[in-house]
Amino acid sequence: MRTLAIIFALFISGLAAKAQETAKDSTGTISVEILNVTSDNGKIVYGIYTKDSFMKKPNFSKTAKIEDGKSVVTFTDIPAGEYAVICFHDKNDNDKMDFETNGMPQEDYGVSNNKLNPFGPPVWNDGKFNFDGDEEKISIRF
Repeated sequence: MRTLAIIFALFISGLAAKAQETAKDSTGTISVEILNVTSDNGKIVYGIYTKDSFMKKPNFSKTAKIEDGKSVVTFTDIPAGEYAVICFHDKNDNDKMDFETNGMPQEDYGVSNNKLNPFGPPVWNDGKFNFDGDEEKISIRF
């Protein structure tokens, strides 16, 4: 009987490990919308970041046009994990965020969870969210 209990426990452990492995390997979609763009000039540049890449090079990036003050983009095949989204309105289509001489941004920007740092750049802990590998819809305000 004890042998049977050990075999059963090992079987259950194997199932749990397989479930965790499957969760890690799952991919899904992250859709991001911005509904308050001030003009239809230029484009929106979107980036999805991990903690290690935050405020550096995004792990996933896209650009999208603006129509009637709105922009929507969908990222596909995104693995489950912890991410943050940063986006900005590239008004002059130069593919970079422009800044004043004092370091303040000239172009509107936003971050997931809509928690902007009033005293500096976005903060990882304010923008991070857990993505389960299925489907996530994020609305960002500039």
